[in-house]
Order: sequence, then structure tokens, then C-alpha cells
Amino acid sequence: MAVGVENMVSQKRERGLEELFVEFLSDGDFRSVSEDAIAVVKNVILNDLGALVGGATSDGCETVLGLVKGWGGEKEATVLVHGGKFPAHNAVLVNSAMARALDIDDHMPPGMHLGASAVPTALAAAELAGGCTGEDFLTALALGFEMAVRINDASTYNGFDPSGVCGIFASVAAAGRVLRLNPAQMWNALALGFNRPIQTFQSIVDGTTAVRVGQGLISQAAMTSAQLARMGITGPRNFLEGVFGYFHLYAGDQYDPAAITAGLGERFHLDKISFKNYPSCGGTIASTDAILALMEKYHLTPEQVASIDVRVTPYTYDMTGGPLEIGDNPRVDAQFSIRYCVANALLRGGSVLRHFDEDQVRDTRILDLVSKIDVTADAGLEGPRQGSSLRADMDVTTVAGDTHYVSIPIPSGFAGNALSNERIVERFEEAVRYGGKPLPEDNLEKIVESVSRLEHVDDVRGLVALMCADTAIRGG
Repeated sequence: MAVGVENMVSQKRERGLEELFVEFLSDGDFRSVSEDAIAVVKNVILNDLGALVGGATSDGCETVLGLVKGWGGEKEATVLVHGGKFPAHNAVLVNSAMARALDIDDHMPPGMHLGASAVPTALAAAELAGGCTGEDFLTALALGFEMAVRINDASTYNGFDPSGVCGIFASVAAAGRVLRLNPAQMWNALALGFNRPIQTFQSIVDGTTAVRVGQGLISQAAMTSAQLARMGITGPRNFLEGVFGYFHLYAGDQYDPAAITAGLGERFHLDKISFKNYPSCGGTIASTDAILALMEKYHLTPEQVASIDVRVTPYTYDMTGGPLEIGDNPRVDAQFSIRYCVANALLRGGSVLRHFDEDQVRDTRILDLVSKIDVTADAGLEGPRQGSSLRADMDVTTVAGDTHYVSIPIPSGFAGNALSNERIVERFEEAVRYGGKPLPEDNLEKIVESVSRLEHVDDVRGLVALMCADTAIRGG
């Protein structure tokens, strides 16, 4: 038995990770995907469609739409919410920027956003392909997500944005499946996706709208990679394990191929995908949980609080722990600030989308509370891999001299502390009613129902029609 297993492992290594993943993506079918994994994919679709509607008129998104309109071109795929058809790679640029704008799309440590690119890209691919069944759509996303999750687990990014570095594989794979690429084409599509421009977290630290536009650029590159591969353009064959391949660049050649592919095609790890309980960076969620927990337990009010000390990992601190500085993009500044998120929750008793509007961010009461909050980096809180822990410890000292402590090891909505399906529907409903271009009310229930039974849907292009605010402009 042991010899047989050793021979199988040897054969797998002879084939390489690239070939194993291409085989997984090409041969997998709906029956091979676990029910739990399908349930996660449905939640990603619903959550991120809501995020897209909510973010449709956020800063920068309509600017990108204006550019795409000016570029013109073939009417291949729909810009959701606004309507109108454009070349597929440009439609997904807009759609994914909108999906990321409010920072309420799905997420996983150390900062990889999958669905905001993969879902719009797969929908555009369905339009290009002339249709796609719900089963095939779910399968494409599940397989793509699984590849990205496994590679992410072995990656060390050092400031590079995982969404662009690793998450693009999910979008390329999903588009490739929907476009029915053969194995050779899929291999080249993934390789071309690897060989595209990257992004870094400096866009977040500097509070820019490049974060949301960057999500669109990931989708644009993914769609282009799939289309180029379909036309015969080749990419680096050894894009994962080559001398200058992925694992050299983003793992320092320190990776375990057997661990990466263990149970590939048999076990799915999509439970690692998280859904934010609040509309802010994943690094702020545990701190928000912490202050709300102490408020509930000790009935704290802003007036009773003398000081708040928050301790997070160095990775979280670098992203969200610095002083609150309100610049050209107040929403982004607040979304990526622990100090703002804690002050907001303390003042308003929760954290919802409207709390990150500019007038709310500039509220002088918030700024007064922020002055009482200190955030420090504690290396002892870090997990086994940089960015793998989002733990937050908090001490609140009251004006009466009492100190209350709480530790949040896993933020709400993250693996090990998942949100309920009902809560995800609530988050969808909040998002679609928030934006400046809401969908007709009749569409909302239909979207929820359609996603819940997506494996029984004959053509997912029906979702595209439901995702347009004005019936008259759906067809472009």
C-alpha cells in the first residue's frame, strides 16, 4: 500500500502542479463539487452581486464607465446596473470595480478578493459563449476558487496584493470553463494570467480608488487571457514551478507540492472564503467585534469611555492600524482604519454602509472618539503565516477607572466564525438598497431566488437581465 501511494505521489510530481491544476479545472464537473462548496459559491454570487449594485455610483466607478463608453467596440457583454453592452474585457473592468468599491465583497486572509472579479468575469463569459447553465456556472466558479485558495495557502506576498497575484487564477479558470477552453487553452490562459501586471497594498495604505479599479483590471486581464488563449496565444508553460514562476516569486521556492494538491478533486476548501459582517477592511472586523461585544456586556456609552487600547498583528497594523487621516477619499480612509471603525461602532452602535459616507466620516464626534483610541502591533498575535491571523485584543478603560478586556481570535464572518445564510441575505439587501442606482424591488427577490436554485437554471444570462436597473437599456 505504501509503495503504491509513493508511486502515485511520484507520478504526480513528474506531471507538475501546472498539469494537475489544468486537469482538475478541465475534468471537474458539478457532481465532483461538494454540496458545502456549492453553498459557499452561491453565497459569494449573492453577496458580490449586492456589493456591485451598492457600489455602482461610488467614486471612480462612473468615471471608468465613461471611459468604456468612449472606447466603444463590439457589444459582447453587459455593464451591470447601468446597462449597455461593450467588449467583454471592458465590461468586466467596470463591473468588478463596482463590486469592490464598498469593500463588502468576499475576502480571505491575507487580503485576497475572489468573487468581485470571478463572478462578473464568468457572467461576461456566459454572454460571450451564448449562454451557460447554472450547473456549469457554479462548477466553473467552484473549481477556480479552489485552485486560488490552495495556491494562496502556500504564498507569501510581502506587500503584493493577493487579489491580483493569486486571485486572478480563479477568474481566468472560471472564464475558461464557461468559454469551454480545451486543456491546452486553459493552460495557456492561466499562464497568461500569471504573466500580467500586478498590484500592491500601497494603494490601500495611501487611501486611493486604485483599489476598486484594480479589481476591475484583474477581471480585464483574466478575460483577455482566456480570449487570447482561445485564439492560440501561448503563455509560460511552467508558470507555477518554473525558475521564475509563481512559487519562486511569491513563496521564495519554499512550498510543498504534495500539500498544495492533497485531495485535489476530492476535497474542497472553500470554507476559507469569508463574508464581512461590516463594510470595512477585513483587518478592522475583529476590532469592531471587540468594541461591540464590550458595549453589550458592560452597557458602555461613548461618554463613559476614557481610552481604548487595541492590539493587532503587525500585518494588520500596517494595513489598518495607523492614525486616521481623511484625504481625498474619506470612505476608503475610514474603511481601512481601525480607529475609525471602533469609534464609529461605539458612537452608532453598529457598522453599516451609510456610516462610511463622507458626512459620517467627518462627524466631529467621531474625531473626538478617535483621539481616545490607540492601536499597537503585537507580533505575538500573528499566526503561522504572515496575514493568516486577524485577531484583535482590546482594553477599554472607563472614566470611572474600570478596565474591560476582550480578545477576538476570529472576526465574525471568517472561517471558524461564519455568518449565517440569513445574515448574508441581509447584507445583500442592505447593499442593493444603498447605492445611487438601485434595482427595481421586484428584481431583488428574483435574484435571491435565482441564486438559491442556480443549479436548476437553464441560462445564467437571466441574472444579467435582473441586474440592470432600467429594463429599456438592458440590451445595450
